[in-house]
Amino acid sequence: MADNQWPGWAQELSQKYYSGAYVQFILHGNVHDLVPLRRNGAVDFLPLKEFLQKGLFGQRQIVFDYDRGGGLSFATNDMQADFRSALSGYDAFHGTNYSGGLPRNPDGVMNILDNYLRLRLLDSRKIAFSISFAETVAPAGDTQSLSAEDRNALVILKRWAQNPTFLRGDVTICLIAENILEVNQGIVQHPGVAPVPIALPDTAERQEFIEWQLAQTALPEGSDVTAAQLAALTSGLKRVQLQGLLAHAHHNKQPLTAKELGRRKREMIEAESGGMLEFVQTRFTLANVSGSAAAKQMLADAATAIRAGRSDVVPMGYVLCGPVGTGKTFLATCFAGDVGIPAVVLKNFRSMWQGQTEANLQRVLALLQAMSPIMVIVDEADAQLGDRSSSGDSGVSGRVFAQIAQFMGNTENRGKVIWFLLTCRPDLLPVDLKRQGRAEEHLALFYPDTDEDRMAMLRAMMKKTGITLASPEVEKLFLEKAGSMSGADIEAILVRASMKSALERETAVDAADLTHVLEDFIPPSYPAEIEMQTLIAVSECTRRSLLPLQYRKMEREEIASRLAELRMMVGE
Repeated sequence: MADNQWPGWAQELSQKYYSGAYVQFILHGNVHDLVPLRRNGAVDFLPLKEFLQKGLFGQRQIVFDYDRGGGLSFATNDMQADFRSALSGYDAFHGTNYSGGLPRNPDGVMNILDNYLRLRLLDSRKIAFSISFAETVAPAGDTQSLSAEDRNALVILKRWAQNPTFLRGDVTICLIAENILEVNQGIVQHPGVAPVPIALPDTAERQEFIEWQLAQTALPEGSDVTAAQLAALTSGLKRVQLQGLLAHAHHNKQPLTAKELGRRKREMIEAESGGMLEFVQTRFTLANVSGSAAAKQMLADAATAIRAGRSDVVPMGYVLCGPVGTGKTFLATCFAGDVGIPAVVLKNFRSMWQGQTEANLQRVLALLQAMSPIMVIVDEADAQLGDRSSSGDSGVSGRVFAQIAQFMGNTENRGKVIWFLLTCRPDLLPVDLKRQGRAEEHLALFYPDTDEDRMAMLRAMMKKTGITLASPEVEKLFLEKAGSMSGADIEAILVRASMKSALERETAVDAADLTHVLEDFIPPSYPAEIEMQTLIAVSECTRRSLLPLQYRKMEREEIASRLAELRMMVGE
């Protein structure tokens, strides 16, 4: 079979094997998916283990797989019979009874395999085998924390990786693990071991599979998506997920529409991410945003560029900063409704278990890469993303920071993965994340400070909440009595007034309702914190045009001096 007929990862494995430097590989990533096997002008899709046995290693004389739960499984009955014959000889020589049942512990099985491999290499046999769920055989962790059997298995794997007899012979060993961070780093970083990532299928690969699957399970009448549209709309999904999606529609005779496809995809991606990604669904666009005209225009320009296919001119990411209640989350959500690409919120990916935080993040980043173009919103980013510090958490924060910084700084993702880091304390974000080439545009949002801005904010909140005022005079009353309020404060007042109106069976908020609420409303008052957050936003903003007039000509020294005073006042 020509090399170009193999999947890309299989070609990479083959090239590294024929270099003569490796016998042991770690297949990681999308390992629980179907793999295309092309032969005799046709294509079939098989699970990875079956693809290895029938395809990549189809010419080997001995092919088998081992996993800790299921034991050994051979590609053919003849291969299994050969192993049993060798095992009987081993029992006769060593006085054991392994023919009656192999040991349960992995190091015991691997010691027997070590003897079997050496024996068959004397006969110049061509051998290939895989170890599924390798993270259970060589789990991540310090050597001292591993059990004796795990340490023994680790030693055997390392010995195999640099065994000169294996290197001279025709032997290939594949460790299979979904997440490479869950495999012991002593193996991952071993010079005789080559990690080989298996990526999620791209658009062309999804379309090939969809066409193959539709030839067997056609979509029911009423479906309004073609194979090409399905491929374009299902970024981030595995072939097995596509298979389930199509089979469900076929067998239940439920038409597959674009709307239903979007719903099912969201469910699958959110489940695949373990709840660490949540799709943004919004009925709002940038047209619903009031105030912050310059920031709104910048985002509108970026949305236009993305829709026009000019991803090369789009910033890698944005920092949205400003005091609490200035509408950072709402602005990001409105951009998601305007831009025409999927948007997700990155949820808490941290775990109490050793190594799991890094593994969670790696899974999320792989999904984001596969779903591009995509927009990623990180709320409270200063707390969520961490920094280089590793004190008190065994280095987890530092490793997480390194993963995120590396991903965000990959310029190949410009216009494909767009980051929105939301925070009222951008000064706590590490400089490495908010520098040029990562979250490079810093947009500062502020409370409305003119009657025009306050009226625009009131009307935007009315549109957002669906609340109506009885007459224009009620709007004027609001301006007279409201004073300086944040968008969140205004929304809260409208909701309270609307409740009063509803209890009195009125159809709209009248002057009495609004007056009562305004006189009763006490907004949370943290003047020092609010002023500090405002000045921090001013100092972080990367465009003068985004600043209110009173801040545009403030000297940096003046801002820094006042911030120092405020930090002392709030106890920082």
